[in-house]
Amino acid sequence: MNMINAMSLLSGGWFDENKLLLNGILLLVVFLIMTVVMSKRIMPAMLAMPILAVLICIIGGIKLEHIFSYVIGMGSISLVKAMVISMFGGMLSIMMQRTGIAEGFIKKGAELAGDNPFRISIIMFLFIIMLFTTLGGLGAIIMVGSIVLPILTSLGISRLTSGVILLMGVSLGGMFCVSNWVLYTETLGVTTDQVKQFVSIMFIIAFIGGIIYFAVELYKTGFNIKLKRILATLTLILVVLGGVIYIANTSNPVTNSTAWQNITYCMTVVGSVLYWVILCAVLLLFATAVYRAYKHRNKSHNSIHWTAVFTPIIPLFLILMFDVNEIAAFVIGIAYAFFVTYKRGNKAELLKSMVEGASVVMPAVILMIGIGWLLTAVKGPDALSSADMMAAYGTDIWPIRAMIQPLIETIVPSGPVSYVIIFTVLAPLALFRGPLNVWGMGLGIAAILVQAGMPSAAILGMLWSVGQVQGISDPTNLQNVWVGNELKVDVQKIMFSTLPYSWAFALLGLVAAAILYY
Repeated sequence: MNMINAMSLLSGGWFDENKLLLNGILLLVVFLIMTVVMSKRIMPAMLAMPILAVLICIIGGIKLEHIFSYVIGMGSISLVKAMVISMFGGMLSIMMQRTGIAEGFIKKGAELAGDNPFRISIIMFLFIIMLFTTLGGLGAIIMVGSIVLPILTSLGISRLTSGVILLMGVSLGGMFCVSNWVLYTETLGVTTDQVKQFVSIMFIIAFIGGIIYFAVELYKTGFNIKLKRILATLTLILVVLGGVIYIANTSNPVTNSTAWQNITYCMTVVGSVLYWVILCAVLLLFATAVYRAYKHRNKSHNSIHWTAVFTPIIPLFLILMFDVNEIAAFVIGIAYAFFVTYKRGNKAELLKSMVEGASVVMPAVILMIGIGWLLTAVKGPDALSSADMMAAYGTDIWPIRAMIQPLIETIVPSGPVSYVIIFTVLAPLALFRGPLNVWGMGLGIAAILVQAGMPSAAILGMLWSVGQVQGISDPTNLQNVWVGNELKVDVQKIMFSTLPYSWAFALLGLVAAAILYY
């Protein structure tokens, strides 16, 4: 099978079963070749994704005008919501760095933790998670790491454990990166509530696993870690998290029993009280920030008021608990950061942060454009009606879908057990820019699985679950490379130390997804 034969599909008769099978195999071969090219860093994903999209269109016999109009034209703007949210998130991230909010946030955490290694590990872990719900990019990781890592290592915590605390915190904070949520809702067709639900479950799994990792590693290096202290810490944190998650994820009772109704009623009352307390707290914080800005409007000072530490939390709470529009939540967060750090000349700082923040996310935006091309190439454009498809290709099915679907259907899990087994075994394919890496071919694979009939929510659960392996353990992550270099720890050693945990997170996440969505 060569490219000339593939192009001959344009002339008619392409819907022959043998040609479909051969072209489907050729498409998957090209898909795998481009995956290897990316994993070996021969070509970056920003180039590989759009090139792959065009190649599979050519092999699939897609008309040139459709490639231009739909795959390139409409595909480029198919993820525009995620792009815009990424830019606003970048603006808030840079503003927190330029004004000193992020640095003050970490130092405040160190003050609260004292000098107990286990306690300070947990406090730093929590503060890193909260920061990276809004911070992003290698620059932010370097800034936070430059503060956190010396604090941890100065207490005798090993360099490996210190680095993993940072990496796990960055990964868990990224779970609540709203631009990533939009990427899933736009590409898989799942709802924001479904994303919230599964992210909450995955977060609790990874968070508990992270605490266990720190306790084990500290115990192995000679620290006296008491089981009662670990359980008390986990209980306290999980009670708080449970309250927040309950408000953010309303669910139907699994039974109509009186006992369950009483429990649900009590939880609803507690949740309602917590809802209004947090709402009043947010409004009070904002009013305080505006008052301080007015009070210091003609002053030039370098001190950061303690209320600035709430900057990364406010947008997250607005989205999770009050269903505020994602872009609006980031705008409110930027406004709060502006007022709470206000001093003479701060307007120029705001403008610089907005421009720089938009520019630092451009690599992610360009990658989203390529992902949009690939998704449109695989799924077909929504704007092309069945009648138009029949007139152009002799069938009402998008040609590439028709070629790939029969092959993929043979490996799609038939039930919850096979779902868990298959994707647990395949979870390491998220490493080294592999085919299950969301920022590689992962969303392209997801699009194929959707077309093959796999439930979209189950695909969401799969990508988030195996994503823990990539987010924490992948030695090709820029943050892993920087941490290894900064602490003089082999990046492969970080991978082997964390992989048993991140793989276990993936397994537990898949079990949860199988229960919920299959």
